[in-house]
Parts: sequence; C-alpha cells; structure tokens
Amino acid sequence: MTDVPKKRGRLFYKFLFVFLIVSLAPLGMVGYYMVNLSQATLNLAITRDQESVAVGFAGTVSSYIISFRNVLFDAAHLQDFASMDAAKQQALINHIMQLHAPFLEISVMDVNGQETVRVGRFVRDNKLRDFSGDALFGKVIKTGEFVGGLEKYMGSYPAITMGVQIVNPATNQGVGVLLAKMSLTGLSSILKTGFPEATQTQAAVIDSNGFLIAHSNLKEVYKPDAKLPEDITKVLLENDAKTGGGEIPLDTGEKVLGAFAEVSDLGWVVYIQRPISLAYQASNDMLKRTWRMMLGVAVLVLFLGYAVSLFITQPIQALRAAAIKLGEGDFDYLPDLNIPNDEIGELAHTFMQMSESLKIKTAELMSAKEDQERLNRSLENRVEARTRELKSAQDELIKKERLAAIGQMASVVGHEIRNPLAVINNSIYFIKTKVNAAAAASAVPIEPKITKHISIIESEIRQANGIIDEILGFARTRELNPKITSLNAYMEDLLMSFPFPSHIELVKQFAPENPSVNIDTDEMSQALRNLIKNGIEVMPERGRVSVRTEVSAEMARIDVEDAGPGIPKETLEKIFAPFFTTKARGTGLGLAVVKKIADRHKGRVEVVSVVGKGTCFKLFIPLATSPANK
Repeated sequence: MTDVPKKRGRLFYKFLFVFLIVSLAPLGMVGYYMVNLSQATLNLAITRDQESVAVGFAGTVSSYIISFRNVLFDAAHLQDFASMDAAKQQALINHIMQLHAPFLEISVMDVNGQETVRVGRFVRDNKLRDFSGDALFGKVIKTGEFVGGLEKYMGSYPAITMGVQIVNPATNQGVGVLLAKMSLTGLSSILKTGFPEATQTQAAVIDSNGFLIAHSNLKEVYKPDAKLPEDITKVLLENDAKTGGGEIPLDTGEKVLGAFAEVSDLGWVVYIQRPISLAYQASNDMLKRTWRMMLGVAVLVLFLGYAVSLFITQPIQALRAAAIKLGEGDFDYLPDLNIPNDEIGELAHTFMQMSESLKIKTAELMSAKEDQERLNRSLENRVEARTRELKSAQDELIKKERLAAIGQMASVVGHEIRNPLAVINNSIYFIKTKVNAAAAASAVPIEPKITKHISIIESEIRQANGIIDEILGFARTRELNPKITSLNAYMEDLLMSFPFPSHIELVKQFAPENPSVNIDTDEMSQALRNLIKNGIEVMPERGRVSVRTEVSAEMARIDVEDAGPGIPKETLEKIFAPFFTTKARGTGLGLAVVKKIADRHKGRVEVVSVVGKGTCFKLFIPLATSPANK
C-alpha cells in the first residue's frame, strides 16, 4: 500500500489564522486604542502644561508692569511731590532712577501741562516742554493714571509710557502729572531666564498690534522691524480667547506646539512655542516602547497558535486521507485511523453510513432548498412591506413626540425663565437709576467698568428674551388672523421700523404692480425680521441688505438678499431644520419659524446662495383675490 504523503492542509492554516485573529485582533484593537488614547492624553497634558506656563508668565508680566506703576503711584502721593518743589522732585526722581534701572526718563508736569522737571538717562536736551495739548496728559488728568504707548526708545529699546496723577495727600486733589518712560528689556531677561536657548523653547510678548515687546532671544527685540513671524502673529491676533494652545503649522512647512495667554489689563499676549518633535518626545518614546512590546506578544501568540493548530488538525488529517481513498472507490485499503475517543472519532464512525444515504438525502435537500427559497422570497417581500409601514409610523410618532416635547418646553420656558428675566431687568434698571443718581449727586463720573457690565447684563437679557421668543414662536400655533394687505406699503412700514445698524446699507426695490396679499401681518413680520436679522449678522463689519418685491404667476415674492459669505452646499440642505444652527449662540429656530409661517400662509420659502458672494431668501405668498383698501 502506498502511503499518502503527509502535508498540512488548508484546515491547519485556517485554524492558525482563526486563532491569530481571535487572539491578536482584540489585543491589537485594544492596544491601538489605548496607545492612541495614552498618546492623545499625554499630548493634551503637554499642551495644557505649556498653556499653564504661558498663563503663569502672563501673570509675571502683569506683576512686573504693575510693580513699576506702583513705584510711580507711591511717589506721586508723597508730600514732596505734592509741594511741586522742583528741587525736591528732581532729588526724588534721581533716587527712583538709581533704584529702578528700567526707568529711562521721568518728567513732572503741573496741572496746566507745563513740564517742571525732566530727568533722563539719555536725554541731552533738558529743555522743558509744553504738554497742555497732549492727549496722554489729558487722559492722566481725567482718569488718574495711564499705562501704554509702546515705542522703540531711541530706535532700539522697547519701552512703555506710564503716567500717574500727583495727588496732594492733605486735600486728595490732583496738582500735576508724573510721566515716565520705562524700558521693557527686563521682560526679555525674565523670558531668557525661564526659557534658555538650550531648551529650544522660545517665548515672546506682543501687544494687540503685533508690536514685539519682549523675547527670550534679546537679538530679536533689538531688530528695527522686530516682530514674530506673520503666520504666528495672525493666529494670536485673530483669536478672541484669553488663553489657548495647540499645534501651529508654519509657512516653512514645520509645526510647533504653541500656547498663549492674555496679560490682564494690558491687552498684551504672552506666546510660548516649542518644536513638535521636542514637545511630544515623551509620548513618542512611550509609543515606540508600547509597539515593541505588542510585537513581542504577537510573536508569542503566533508560536502558540502554531502548536495548538497542529494538535487539533492531526486527527483530521488522518480522516481526510481516508475520505480521499473512499472518494476514489477504494474501500479495501483504507489507511489506519488512529482516531481519539472524542467528537472526531464519532465523525469517523458515521462517515461510512453518511456516504450511503448521501445520494437520497441530496435529492431531498435540493427539493427542500427550492421550497425554502420560494418561501424566503415571499417572506422577504412581506418583511420589506411591513418594514416600510413600521418606519413610516415610527417617523410620525417621533415627529409627534418632538412637537409635544417642544410644546412642553415652551411652556416651561415661558413661565419659569421669562419671569426671572423680567425681575433681573427691573433690578438692573433700578441699579442703573441709583448709580446715575449717585454719580450726579457726587459729581464723580461712573466707573466705566460698572457701565460696561450693566450694558452686558442688559444685552444678555435681550438675547435671552429673543431666544425665548423664538422657542415660543416655533412651539405655539395660534389661529391665523389674515387680512388683505398692500404688500409694498406693508414692507415700507416694516423696513422703516427695523433697527438697521449704521454699517449696513439698505436697498429697496418694490414691484410696480403693488400686489395685495392676504396675510397675518404679525406672523409675516416675524418671518421677515428673522431673515433680515440673519442677513445683518453675517456681515459684522459692513455690507448691504437688498429687499425686493415681485409678482410671479399667482404668487407675490419677497426677496431678502445679503452680501455675506454665503452658505456651503452641505449646510444649505439643513438650514430649515429645527434646532440646526452654525452660530456660536442661537436656538436654530429662526429659519424653522420662517418655513412654518410660509407653510401656514400656503406659500413656500426658497434659498439661493453663492459662497463668497451672498445669500438670497425668496418668500412666496399667494396673491389676494381682491385688492387692499388704500
């Protein structure tokens, strides 16, 4: 008898493949997720740490400036300064400049703006000057102090101007002004100490106009056109946040990890950057070590899988050899089967019985298969029909539940939020009245911060009331009260009462036919105001809103067009969906209310938008059968 050559069949490799998939796939997915999560978490922690460092240095910069301002403030309240004795004042100024090297120049002016004392480290012309018409002098006299006026002193040193009012301690009255120019090179020294060149980390301080105030590399500050790279300056100045950080792509193609923080009260920005490779070195090292460990685990699993697959497939290989002989019709010389006493052994015992009944069973199975396929097709058709019906019913139920929830929410909003807002509004009105009365009685102007915060509260109350109106307008459905209206006259009245900002140009163009429409003016006004308001909001600096009326077939059409940035195509399909919005603040109900009002008037609303040119909303309303009374 010729022995069948032993070789590993496909089952062996299938077992090995399945074992590897079952073992390595979960390990790989979990490992990949954990590695990426750990790396992302570590990178985020590194970014937050750099952000915290920027915040800390912003506080240091603020404290540095405030400390020198306090020096001037304390000096200005001394009796020797209040006496306006030039000799005493000069002696004190010399003492201040000896103690505080950053002061480059200090001057004293009387209440009329005439300079009485001038001391400077690099001043060669001691001629006294007249500041009576100087805006800086007037600001110090009015507010009591000033910090600002960044400049390149003598074309080299970054410097800042400080001014404080000289106050007589006895009478607490202003008798003059103490004005100083202070070098900011000390800030660069602080940054250089905190971020030496060996760390490959750079730090800088700039003002709101991009003026480079300080840098960890002193050479950068002394350049005639000292500034940060344009791509970094653009990111810092266009960001409204107080602090932030993240990866910044440079024009050179490199990436850096940057972090910034605003210096309170000065409007300056502290910026810190590190190369990405250096900043993320720890996370990259962790990633490499993790992948090396996972590779070792994969090799170990491969070895174990090979051993297990070989153990399982050896009995099956013997059964396969017998099946080959049986398939060739050789029933007398079957190979010896060393079958274990298990499920594989039972399979071998039943193999011969199965072969005899295979032909009969095959015919029965083919017939049964045909019947089953026919039943399956019928069942699939029924399931598909029932699925469509179920989905339709489900969509209707979701819609009803959503409308019920919106109505419930509107009731809560109207009762639980609008009443407290009214109380807050009355309270702020009372506070504003009392503050104005107190200011008028004491002849002391109201502190600008108080006026600013009162305005913020009033603005937020109006914003909240507007949101409530949108929610209630969408949720509540009252009966229409239509009346025949002259469209042109109605639009003229609406536009006349709408508060257009000064930077918006209004263009009107009304249809010469002067069509009449049957509308509920209150609801239609709400829809048109929403469209005009949206157009104004997308043009914050300057722009044009065009309002037109036209007659088209049996419909009157109102166009509200803006010259804003336009709406992307992927967003255009969703703008009328309730609660969809692209604004940072808003309910997303403005355009949903417009569509609802148009539908209630048996009209429609369409939109045409070109990105970069503007958007035009077209509101179609059926024409009235009889003209409006003039």
